[in-house]
Amino acid sequence: MARFSFYSNENFVLDMVKMLRKLGHTVITSYGAGQANQSIPDDEVLNYATRNSLAVITFNRDDFIKLHNNGVQHSGIIVCKTDRDYQSQVNCLDNYLKTQDNLVNRLIRIKKQQKKGFSQPVFVSQEYFR
Repeated sequence: MARFSFYSNENFVLDMVKMLRKLGHTVITSYGAGQANQSIPDDEVLNYATRNSLAVITFNRDDFIKLHNNGVQHSGIIVCKTDRDYQSQVNCLDNYLKTQDNLVNRLIRIKKQQKKGFSQPVFVSQEYFR
């Protein structure tokens, strides 16, 4: 089973970092990388992660989707939803990752949507192609 390595930017919550680590994934935080509280631009965050073979994991949907769509090469981008149901998002992401070999130049979004047969919206993964 593939395990992945991530770089979580400053807006990503520590609870989700801990959950991902518990599932066997490596997650380097901006604090752990010595880059916290420095207002580092998103393109530099992505460059740092890519140089270190880490996929960025973030809540910052708009800026990282834009970087991806502009053709910037990267080790992967995972965009999660700002939602306090952290465990369901992590479970959704982990289930998706179990079917993948790599994330290079791929953008994956974890989002909530209404699904047939469910009374409440559920988290789903969606890949965004360039």
